[in-house]
Amino acid sequence: MLPNRPREGGNWSEVSEFVLLGLLYNPEQEKLLFFMFLVMYLITVMWNLLIILAIKTDSRLHTPLYLFLSNLSLIDMCFTSTTVPQMLSSHISGNKAIPYIACLTQTFFFSWFAGLDSILLASMAYDCYVAICAPLHYSMIMTPRTCALLVSVSWFWPCINALIHTISVTQLSFCGHTEIPHFFCDLSALIKLACSDTFINDLMVYTVGTLTTIIPFIGILISYIHIFLAVVRIPSARGKQKAFSTCGSHLTVVSLFYGTLIGVYFSPKSTHTANQDTASAVMYTVVTPMLNPFIDSLRNTDMKGGLRVLLTRKLELSL
Repeated sequence: MLPNRPREGGNWSEVSEFVLLGLLYNPEQEKLLFFMFLVMYLITVMWNLLIILAIKTDSRLHTPLYLFLSNLSLIDMCFTSTTVPQMLSSHISGNKAIPYIACLTQTFFFSWFAGLDSILLASMAYDCYVAICAPLHYSMIMTPRTCALLVSVSWFWPCINALIHTISVTQLSFCGHTEIPHFFCDLSALIKLACSDTFINDLMVYTVGTLTTIIPFIGILISYIHIFLAVVRIPSARGKQKAFSTCGSHLTVVSLFYGTLIGVYFSPKSTHTANQDTASAVMYTVVTPMLNPFIDSLRNTDMKGGLRVLLTRKLELSL
């Protein structure tokens, strides 16, 4: 993919790099934000890595739910690593410029991991649906082959979607406009920055993007409607509590992720500002990946047990 080329007879200059303006312009506030984002990033990586290791080492957690959860933890680490290290590096060096190719690369991986999160959350919702609404048939439905297929689709389709969006961005012209009011090369920010016709790009967001965001979200809603109706019919209060605890943490994660993602990409552009977009992006790129492992571990008895076993083993080996 080549940098944006000038057209004959026009004044569209070639863009070789963009400038990421970041979150704030006050140097003192930027220092505070630097340490906040550094701490959140380290917590995100360490906790998600702990969950992956706990699931791998505890045979009791070798079930479809925890297969999806380990993939979600891996994706969350990759997702936040796509944006935060670049922001921290630019703060240390004082250089906020990012090369054109590097910007497109970041856009691709960001779109890929965001789509991965979306479809994987839908797969986890389907797993909850089967576990609660068809418990007697769970082992026949959620076979290793089915789980492998769901995970494979979760990784493959968003990659194609991200590639389509990235290629479509290469067709845009920016007329020398290089300042992006964001802390990473966000797709919507690049489209807004362009001076050429963005109809095709907007169309791609609302069509191709729908397949990786809105359709999985609708699938999650349908799954939880059936789950809610099934739980209401459970006669015992203990049974209801157990059912809600099974999928309650997943529902919290879904609300955090989709609430901000849909607000940024699928609401009319006139209804939100660049600052609002940036604040929402911080939520689903930094805060949500950090909170996910806490939500999954603190509200899940089996996960607590797996983490306890892992930490106990590590402690014994260190003595």
